[in-house]
Amino acid sequence: MKKYLLKLKYAINGLIFSLFRKKKQIRLGLYGPPNAGKSTLANKITKTWIGEDFTKTSSIEHETRQIITKENVQISSKGKKLFFNIIDTPGIATKIDYEDFVKKGISKKDAKQRAKEATKGVIDAIKWLDKVDAVLVVLDATKEAMDQVNITIIGNLEARGIPVIIVANKIDKKESSVQNIRDAFSQYSVVGISAKTGDGLDYLYEKLFYII
Repeated sequence: MKKYLLKLKYAINGLIFSLFRKKKQIRLGLYGPPNAGKSTLANKITKTWIGEDFTKTSSIEHETRQIITKENVQISSKGKKLFFNIIDTPGIATKIDYEDFVKKGISKKDAKQRAKEATKGVIDAIKWLDKVDAVLVVLDATKEAMDQVNITIIGNLEARGIPVIIVANKIDKKESSVQNIRDAFSQYSVVGISAKTGDGLDYLYEKLFYII
């Protein structure tokens, strides 16, 4: 039975690989909870490969409230080259309360609008799972890995059979622990990086080419 399942896995992986090879551009989604560093990573990728920033970032949650894409980003690793459509998505959250924004200095009117847009953004991000070819799940390595949001995101991806790399971000911070994320999601490739400094990105690109 195990031998059969292994053969089936290789067959599926081969099929996925052949489909990717036929694609001119691979749609790479960046998913994760708010303020995990998705947009910072998106900016670092596009700055490195096409010389321009991608989107705005902020210390306040839900700065990104709609799907943002950057097409035709060529990334190379160990002599291989692929073109990607990078898709930055709103942070996935199970609860968005406008009062949390008010506490951070945003006016009540703007906070309510931000919460409304953020809620719609989460719904849109889930819908976009049907359009992506591969996903980087960006998690904050300074926080608890077994969070309900993280489990929900990864469960949705697993149910759809989408190739996934878990990115343990913020390794530049002393309190970060990549191992905690590896322990929580041991069935996945976990790569520790700092989207802020760029540490670990070369290995992330290498892993990305491997799953594709």
